[in-house]
Amino acid sequence: MAVIALRMIEDSDLDRLFDQMRDPESVRMAAFTAKDPDDRAAFDAHMAKVRSSTTNTTRAITCDGQFVGTTAAFVMDGETEVTYWIDRAVWGQGIATRALELLLDLVPTRPLYARAASDNAGSLRVLRKAGFKAIGTDNGFAPARNTTIEETILRKD
Repeated sequence: MAVIALRMIEDSDLDRLFDQMRDPESVRMAAFTAKDPDDRAAFDAHMAKVRSSTTNTTRAITCDGQFVGTTAAFVMDGETEVTYWIDRAVWGQGIATRALELLLDLVPTRPLYARAASDNAGSLRVLRKAGFKAIGTDNGFAPARNTTIEETILRKD
């Protein structure tokens, strides 16, 4: 069985993460992404801000010691939200589910919130397995799809 772990994001992870966050299928599924996933300067600026934040909990996800993505808890509009990004090459292997469980152990804040494109069945399944419950929907502009789509809002008490 694969060993899933969280660790601090290292400088050496950034090139791989940038590539993951540019994968067209991953970007389409996530929907609510950077306006231009190919803008490395914007990515670097965002990651510098995220990594230096004292209010975010941001971690690299490893599978058997290899970097496969990131997960984070961050405060937006006074509510703590969770997010994750997993390399598409390892989707469907339970990595996101385990990484989210590990993040929830690190972040005692409750309630926690999450959002996912309503048609992103895999991400919604991960969140439900972690105890998140749908509490509503919202419509928002999804840069990755260049249109307004529905997203599901979830909460874990």
